[in-house]
Amino acid sequence: MNKVILMGRLTRDPEIRYSQGERSMAIARFTLAVDRRRRNSDNANSEQTADFITCVAFDRQAEFAEKYLHQGTKMLVTGRIQTGSYTNKEGQRVYTTEVMVDEMEFAESKSQSESNGGYSSPSRPMPSAAAGDGFMNIPDGVEDEGLPFN
Repeated sequence: MNKVILMGRLTRDPEIRYSQGERSMAIARFTLAVDRRRRNSDNANSEQTADFITCVAFDRQAEFAEKYLHQGTKMLVTGRIQTGSYTNKEGQRVYTTEVMVDEMEFAESKSQSESNGGYSSPSRPMPSAAAGDGFMNIPDGVEDEGLPFN
């Protein structure tokens, strides 16, 4: 089984590109800084460091990333590890390891992000404006859109 679950912060805004062909598809590439504890040699103290893991999302996940993710956003990502290799311009073999994203979600609310010193960008809206109780505010007029329940 090849499944990975990561929680970390984006090191910078995602890079978005679109595939060529009959059906153009969004492809998002971003790096998560994932905390890792490391024991000192005396085993009494532990220091914290981070792994920087490249993640790749496709189609709707990539469009979500383009719209809502930015540097400092804390995310929970599930996916699978994929390895590969290519030959660079100097003729050297380069090996790659990436996480192909299956699912992703915010790991903290916008208010938590701001209070914890996370980065936020006022030019990029979050997907939902959370009320003080943690629930999403429902815009006026939604009832008129024919929701499947009463």
